[in-house]
Amino acid sequence: MAKKIMQMNDSATFVGALPEQLASIPVIEISLNADGSVQALDARRVPRFFPETTQMAMTAIRRAAPFGSVSHLPKPWVFNETFLFNDDLKFQLHSLQP
Repeated sequence: MAKKIMQMNDSATFVGALPEQLASIPVIEISLNADGSVQALDARRVPRFFPETTQMAMTAIRRAAPFGSVSHLPKPWVFNETFLFNDDLKFQLHSLQP
């Protein structure tokens, strides 16, 4: 799912090493339906600096959905994704960090 979010939002992402200090780090709770469509998004962490990145992250998730059936996985189909925004307000996903 993280890879699809990155691929579907390539103009909003950056590659390479993370900067020493990130501009913004929103955390989004993602709830999926059995078919992989988004049921709900909830901001679990809204950053003090650049709070608009929370909405940017949610938009990126919606742009990448649906994610394919998750009905074979145990319920609930809920997880968090952490967005790592640089000074240009482009992101990488924490779950894809080495």
